[in-house]
Amino acid sequence: MTTSSPERLHALDALRASALLLGVVLHATLSFFPTTGVWLIADTDRSSLMSGLFFVIHAFRMPLFFLLAGFFGRMMYRRMGAGRFALSRLKRIGLPFVSLWPIMFVAFIALFIWGMTAMYGPLPEGEAPPLNWRTVPLSHLWFLYVLLLIYPAAILTALAARIIPGADALGRAVDKLIAMLAGTPFLLVAPAALVAALVFSDSSGPIWFGVRSPDMGLLPNTPALVTFPFAFWMGWMMQRQMHVLDQLKGVWFINLGLAALATAGCFVLVGFSPDLMMALTEMKKALFGLALGVAMWGFIFGFIGLFQALMNHHSPVWRYLGDSSYWVYLVHLPLVVTLQIWMFDWVLPAEVKLVLILLIAMPILLVSYHLLVRGTFIGWILNGRTKPVFRRK
Repeated sequence: MTTSSPERLHALDALRASALLLGVVLHATLSFFPTTGVWLIADTDRSSLMSGLFFVIHAFRMPLFFLLAGFFGRMMYRRMGAGRFALSRLKRIGLPFVSLWPIMFVAFIALFIWGMTAMYGPLPEGEAPPLNWRTVPLSHLWFLYVLLLIYPAAILTALAARIIPGADALGRAVDKLIAMLAGTPFLLVAPAALVAALVFSDSSGPIWFGVRSPDMGLLPNTPALVTFPFAFWMGWMMQRQMHVLDQLKGVWFINLGLAALATAGCFVLVGFSPDLMMALTEMKKALFGLALGVAMWGFIFGFIGLFQALMNHHSPVWRYLGDSSYWVYLVHLPLVVTLQIWMFDWVLPAEVKLVLILLIAMPILLVSYHLLVRGTFIGWILNGRTKPVFRRK
């Protein structure tokens, strides 16, 4: 079942831009965690409020990205066909990844040395840890790497569905199920149960982080390897019937309410800041996984509905932020870490430093986009088109 889509999905454009910009906030909080050993730099002023803010954003932001990638991916796949779609993904995802990863690798080595020296003095001489497929640091570019794993699978699945008997009937059955549940909070039941099972069965890292970002190594951890492709698939299926977006608009407040309650439950179970050695009983671990799943998908479906209700109209500001958001995502992290190291021993509350980092970083990122990307070949690579830098009178 498919329906035609409007020329611009303003609400989803604004939501995607908001989620990308939230990434700057998320990474800016990391130096203020009460727990040490979490980030490249540990500020002298720390706050559980910062780690709590990180937890809320981290709970839903990346699965939301993958859902939107699946949604818009299917739109482009239907318009371009398999071959052109694959080439466009290589240009817009693969080329930035292979171009920027070496630069980020060197930048973060330099920032690590600067940060450690600032905190502890000159570093002792020693050998660097070995670099292999298990230890390759992907940094924040892991999102692009995982997308490059998902897109070939999505293309092959879409092509195979044309010739496999019963695939079309199965797709229609899933369409009906999603359409039946989208106007109710029950749409999040199955995705939340999946997250609960994955978190409960995973023992490879600190449970506080839930579905951990696969930013180290070429093989993502199991919860990430399942959760993110599932979110992509959910977006792909939702695009088959656009009216689902309007159904979510009708229950956004219920979904966000459930997400808020579930997030509170998570904090009760694991606290506002990570304990890297925390061990939960099986009952508490199961409850945390379920609460995290409800929070994750309640926020995702709730924010989609909220933006459909409030932001489904053209806005030059949001359109500009949407155009700039990919560039901001790609280059923000070295700048944020630089500011964190610069301010780490300033005698100011953590909350004030966070605001200062954002007030300095965001103008630099947006100006660099406007001057270096918007009207250049970089903009053509990242956004598929260039924009005029200055309006003609």
